[in-house]
Amino acid sequence: MKLSVKAFGFAGGILWGASLFIWTLLVSITEVNLGQTFLESLVGLYPAYSISIVGAFAGLIVGFLDVGIACVIFALLYNWASEKFIK
Repeated sequence: MKLSVKAFGFAGGILWGASLFIWTLLVSITEVNLGQTFLESLVGLYPAYSISIVGAFAGLIVGFLDVGIACVIFALLYNWASEKFIK
């Protein structure tokens, strides 16, 4: 079975980008500690990301690209391995 590389990358990117966007908005608007330590660790990882309303939009874009590319690489490796080792 082969994975659709585009669909897998797009789905993973949307899932992580939207999750990061919503999570950041919840933390910045309500100021409740809903895993704020984890979000603070992402500030150093993603450029232009911060725990604010503007940072939520930056996290949406950068998170989509980050996990989308990672999912594309995973799907390519999965398809290669399934063709090579599973027949």
